[in-house]
Amino acid sequence: MSETVLLYDTTLRDGMQREGLSLSAGEQLDIALRLAEFGMHYVEAGFPASNPKYGELFDLLAGEDFGDTKIAAFGMTRRRGVLPEEDPAVRGLAECFAPVVTIVGKTWDLHLEKVTKVSREENLAMIGDSNAFLVREGKEVIYDAEHFFDAYRAHPDYALECLRAAEGNGAAWVVLCDTNGATLPDEVGRIVGEVRDALPNARIGIHTHNDAECAVANTLMAVERGARQVQGTINGYGERTGNANLVSIIPSLTLKMGFETVSEDSLSSLTEVANAVAETANVQLDSWAPYVGRNAFAHKGGMHVAGMLADERTFEHVDPETVGNSRNMLVSELSGRGTIVAKARELGDDELAEDPERVAAILSRLKDLEHRGYHFEVADASFELMIERDSGEFEPLFTVESFRVITDQREDGRIQTEATVKLVHEDERVIATAEGNGPVNALDTAVRRALGGRIPELEMIELVNYKVRILDESHGTAATTRVLLDSRDGHGGTWGTIGVSENVIEASWEALLDSLEHGVRRLRRAQTAAHT
Repeated sequence: MSETVLLYDTTLRDGMQREGLSLSAGEQLDIALRLAEFGMHYVEAGFPASNPKYGELFDLLAGEDFGDTKIAAFGMTRRRGVLPEEDPAVRGLAECFAPVVTIVGKTWDLHLEKVTKVSREENLAMIGDSNAFLVREGKEVIYDAEHFFDAYRAHPDYALECLRAAEGNGAAWVVLCDTNGATLPDEVGRIVGEVRDALPNARIGIHTHNDAECAVANTLMAVERGARQVQGTINGYGERTGNANLVSIIPSLTLKMGFETVSEDSLSSLTEVANAVAETANVQLDSWAPYVGRNAFAHKGGMHVAGMLADERTFEHVDPETVGNSRNMLVSELSGRGTIVAKARELGDDELAEDPERVAAILSRLKDLEHRGYHFEVADASFELMIERDSGEFEPLFTVESFRVITDQREDGRIQTEATVKLVHEDERVIATAEGNGPVNALDTAVRRALGGRIPELEMIELVNYKVRILDESHGTAATTRVLLDSRDGHGGTWGTIGVSENVIEASWEALLDSLEHGVRRLRRAQTAAHT
């Protein structure tokens, strides 16, 4: 039976130190519940009484059932010259509901001299007293040795004495912290191995930061050398360049190193969890994030796609479904026939592979459009519509008779845009006019006003991003413009569409129509699948 590595999440404490990140107590509770459902062994909730928000959070947490997940409170060792039971912060840790308390203590001479201004002996007493008191109060105590790797480089014997002071006074775990994120994997491995030999009975954890972009590698190396608890955050959130990213660590431990972490079902929800936390934090998930990013299993080059069609293992290190992701064959001027066939199969068109002339025609049209400025790898929906239209069986939801956009500057200086659309839906002509804060918004509103009662799915489609790029700047105001629209529906689906024209409104209109056309079809396919 494989060994278990326990997962300790500190998104709600260390993660919140990322610049620009601020969540309400209710939002933090949502994340904690989501992580418990996922199967995280520990969820650290921060300092119980450091500010009113954390106080509210701990009140909310106390009223919830987290199953097997343990909530941890975070604090520091006692102050110098004060007994732990007389230190309000340490006393607060003992009195809070959390069954686990993580305390951080100094290990490095630099901090003893410059920050706490205490002797080595007093520092050891602060560590030992605090651990012993909290253990007597019935807590599972985790000792985080701050700046451990810096301290060990400077004075290994004293760094080990700090760990012994914690372990000898009841700490369940001693966690080695690479607080400055400066240590490289080979050194982490060597030091963890030496700690393992020096403290054979201690349970060792690892807490790394990403300043040298080695946090994940350092964590995996520490586990290889004996650590059995890993600390980190979802999506690597944290101060400066971030903390060790649990989203990358968990599948690497499970799928590549053979350790037990979370269940197979939980692992298959990893992409969903990463996206959910990012959505709550209002931070867009990196499309290139390992394992869970939208492009983590995206294949663009023709030779790569050909290899994938022969055997997925040629260019995929794990099956994307094991982490809840999916592969994506990107279409571009680099595509070969295999990409076109694979994309058609995704759309349910298995017959295209048997028609090489049609494949060649689609590929030729693709490369021609890309040469004119289209960029289909970021506009998957527009390419899918192109294939559907090429089939000869495409029935548009509606057709456009005409559209008009008028922009006025009013007497008060305000700019007002008005759009009128004339459409045909089910052989009936419909006309609508709407105002907006710009031409795209006005056109979008006019289409929805004309068709909202006829195509109810439009209400679920939301435009979330609008990007304009000038392709040939040397032509000045006559340059070709590329417009990209990102959209989403009410079920978590997202897609991109594109328009290219010398007229920015025409390019926007093309991208908008594709977005609505694809979104409605996507929702209808989902409804059909749900009823079969």
